[in-house]
Amino acid sequence: MSFGDASAARGDTLRVPCLVNPDHVDIVEHLDRKRFVWIDLDEPSDVDIEALAQSIHLHPLTVEDARTFDQRPKVEEYEGYLFMVVFGVDPETESGGALLREVNMIISGDYVITIHHRPIDSLAELRARYSDQPIRSEQFLVYKILDAVTSTFVPTLSRIDDDIDDIEEQILDEAAAENLQRIFSLKRDLVAMRRVVSPMRDMMAHNSDVIASLPGLGSDDRLYFRDVYDGLVRTSELVDSYRDLLSGATDMYLSTVANRQGEVNKQLTVIATVFLPLTFLTGFFGQNFSFLINHILNTLWSFLAFGIGGLVMAVVGFGVYFRRKRWI
Repeated sequence: MSFGDASAARGDTLRVPCLVNPDHVDIVEHLDRKRFVWIDLDEPSDVDIEALAQSIHLHPLTVEDARTFDQRPKVEEYEGYLFMVVFGVDPETESGGALLREVNMIISGDYVITIHHRPIDSLAELRARYSDQPIRSEQFLVYKILDAVTSTFVPTLSRIDDDIDDIEEQILDEAAAENLQRIFSLKRDLVAMRRVVSPMRDMMAHNSDVIASLPGLGSDDRLYFRDVYDGLVRTSELVDSYRDLLSGATDMYLSTVANRQGEVNKQLTVIATVFLPLTFLTGFFGQNFSFLINHILNTLWSFLAFGIGGLVMAVVGFGVYFRRKRWI
């Protein structure tokens, strides 16, 4: 009979010690007490993992996986325990930064171990909450750990939603290059999340019963793990929706920039068209031919009529034409 089965058989109130970076002696002491324990290793060294492996007799492949980060979400079943890789995010990370937080988990009826290389606030809050409070079962604690890690996507996606609304408003007011940079940063965040959320969703869909059936975790409501799966489904749908919104924002930005360039081109075309006849007239009447100077532009009225008058008439004529075409 495992530790969890023993506590369930006695009907005792289950209190789970939460150990952070314990040494080998503490681990052995708690395991000898026949109590379910949560061991949280934050930035452990290879020596720490080796000591842990000797204390609970881990398979060499598990030891290798526990040392390795930047893996894909997965579940591997061993004799008496499971090894899981799950991901969360850091809501405080700026857009475009290192957003993902990987957690390696070892789950059995005697203990649950979490291994991560960066601090995770949600796990720290969970430890503080249940360090001295009774819980209904070991299975419930495993669910709360999974829920604490995967729920970190929610505030990050809420921030992305607000950023998308802000970007769309700025693009409508005045599209700038900074808007496109923010769009690309948010897209990188969503691509990173989608890379881990979809596999975790499929992992929980196919392996939640395996987790719940571990010897020693006792019999509890398996809807806990279904709740984790439902949360990952909603997260996956939100990631896909926000990617579509960002694609729409990109199209809006490109359309706005193209319209602005069209307006600029139209204005330049109007100016060039106005100066075309002016250039022709000044060039023609500026020729130093004796006939033109002696017979046509030899008086004040001819200069005003043909010279100045022609320029004024060209400008007025094009102004009337452009207004009828609604170009100005």
